[in-house]
Amino acid sequence: MTSGLTAADLRVAVILPCYNEEAAIGATVAGFRAALPDAAIFVFDNNSSDQTAANAAAAGAIVRRETMQGKGHVVRRMFADIEADIYVMADGDATYDAAAAPAMIERLVAEHLDMVVGARASEVDAAYRRGHRFGNLVLTGILARLFGRTFSDILSGYRVFSRRFVKSFPILSAGFEIETEISVHALELRMPVSEIVTHYGARPVGSASKLSTYRDGWRILRTIMTLFRLERPVLYFGSIGALLGLIALILAAPLMVTYAHTGLVPRLPTAILATGLVIVAFLCFFTGLILDTVVRGRREVRRLAYLALPAVAG
Repeated sequence: MTSGLTAADLRVAVILPCYNEEAAIGATVAGFRAALPDAAIFVFDNNSSDQTAANAAAAGAIVRRETMQGKGHVVRRMFADIEADIYVMADGDATYDAAAAPAMIERLVAEHLDMVVGARASEVDAAYRRGHRFGNLVLTGILARLFGRTFSDILSGYRVFSRRFVKSFPILSAGFEIETEISVHALELRMPVSEIVTHYGARPVGSASKLSTYRDGWRILRTIMTLFRLERPVLYFGSIGALLGLIALILAAPLMVTYAHTGLVPRLPTAILATGLVIVAFLCFFTGLILDTVVRGRREVRRLAYLALPAVAG
């Protein structure tokens, strides 16, 4: 590709993961067909028990199937199978504003970005429930605290990607935590990214959310902590070591005072416990240092895989 390319010169693929969305998938496909008439629209059906696949095909989408249950598995398959220059990913529930896709693509191309996130803004409580909104804010804050920067809506399923993002992303997630993993991948490799506020509407009648506020919220939080352990081992294991060292100091302080006055250690089990905690604390520190070297090597490999692919406009 040459540096003079515009969005009109690039292959655009709309990729829609779906599970039991027969009431909404037709309108979703029609919306993206109107917004992006030259794009190829793919619907990946994830073992739906209704007419999702048939309705998607009737609306003009290319329908494919992924039998491993979970959104993460579907996204992994989509990223692996679809060839394009720009990828527009959204849910098949007709809640995201398809009309915003051209502006998101234009920003990606004009600013040479690798991802543009459609940050959700809704005026309808039923569209974006307060529990989900609060959970998103909490998880976004945790991500910012752990990784130094974040997006305003890390759980948005509406995103535009460059080819080099898609083809260099080693997806590990199985379920709805995939959006968190995508966000962390972009932050860790310091990719050029942006956000555009987009309208978020209510689901059509007959369509129900597959997201469980507590179960999936816990899975997303667990994913953040797992990625924190994998990407920040010095801070993760160092924090554990510091906590163990503090506990050991609290336990040992009275013993040291007694020893200073009497020369005796009257509570030998406590002394042994404190000594063991100090040893484990040092092991945690050294574990973090060793793993940090491994992580740096892995990050360099991912960065090289990312740089091996051309930028979307260059």
